[in-house]
Amino acid sequence: MRDSPTRLERPLLYVMSLFYTVAGVTHFLVPGAYERVVPPSFPRPLALVYLSGVAEVVLGVGVAVRRTRRVSAWGLVALLVAVFPANVYMATHDIAAEMVPDRAAGVARAAAWLRLPLQGALVLWAWWYTRPTLAGE
Repeated sequence: MRDSPTRLERPLLYVMSLFYTVAGVTHFLVPGAYERVVPPSFPRPLALVYLSGVAEVVLGVGVAVRRTRRVSAWGLVALLVAVFPANVYMATHDIAAEMVPDRAAGVARAAAWLRLPLQGALVLWAWWYTRPTLAGE
């Protein structure tokens, strides 16, 4: 039996697609900002920034296409898991606060910590589109 998709399935899909595509493009517009959040133990931070940017663009576009939706959604799940160490590093080493004016440092710190559980929500959102009933198959 096929579950019926919610009314929000398609609009949220396009929001997700746009979100990742734009985020991926920003890796090429401001690579230095992304490079700063790569943990120092990771090799070739700039290459990782570009690689993750390409992945976000490709997967962001791919999730909008019915034929590639499921595999792209699984790719987004994997990408979100892969970049989680950078989010932890950003929060635990006060990187976010260093990237903004002093008056916004407190907000940046809070946002960096809030991003950690948000990452779980983003994983679940992408996972939602891995299921055949919601992937449009």
